[in-house]
Formats: sequence, structure tokens, C-alpha cells
Amino acid sequence: MSETYYEFGTAAERWDRAQMFFEAKEYPTVARILRGLVAEYPEQTAQRLLLARAYYHSAQLRRAETELRALLERDPVEGYARLMLGRTLERQGRHEDAAPHLRMAAAMSGDLP
Repeated sequence: MSETYYEFGTAAERWDRAQMFFEAKEYPTVARILRGLVAEYPEQTAQRLLLARAYYHSAQLRRAETELRALLERDPVEGYARLMLGRTLERQGRHEDAAPHLRMAAAMSGDLP
């Protein structure tokens, strides 16, 4: 399938298409659609977060980490992104790096032990 399929349509249509593919667990396709949207609208939290989730679920952990760090740089109190970054780092075996992010996510959600 050509790249134009992933770039076809308005931003809203591509967003809807990405969500549909995410629900179908077609994570590499979601990433292909959202890479362009995130490049066009880097300030959009939802698109970047869904892209990070697609990378996480398709085991592209370095890419997920990159997207999550970019999101948190702009919005450090985005609790779900903080949790996802912690989980992504854990999945890479980087438990010490993950711990502060997981503690902060727990504090933000009120789930402290």
C-alpha cells in the first residue's frame, strides 16, 4: 500500500482512521497514519499519545519512549503519558529509570501505597 493512503484525507479523517486501526490492533498501520499527523500538529496530545501507544503495542519501545518524552516535555503533568513512559522503560529492562515516572504517575492519580 502506498504512503498516500496513510496521508489521504483531512486531519480528522486520518485521526478517525487511526483510531479504527488501533481498535483493530493494527498498531503498525496506526503508527504510519499518525506519524504524519504528529508532524503536522505536534502540539496535539491525543495524537502523540496514541502514536506512543501504537509503538508500545508493536514493541517499538525506543520510538514510544521518544514520543512520550516529547509529550512530557511540553506537558509534564500528563499523568497517563508519565505512566506509559514508566511502563515503556520497565519493558526495556530499565527499572531504575522507570521508578520515578511510575511514582509520579501514582501520585498524580492518587494511587500511592
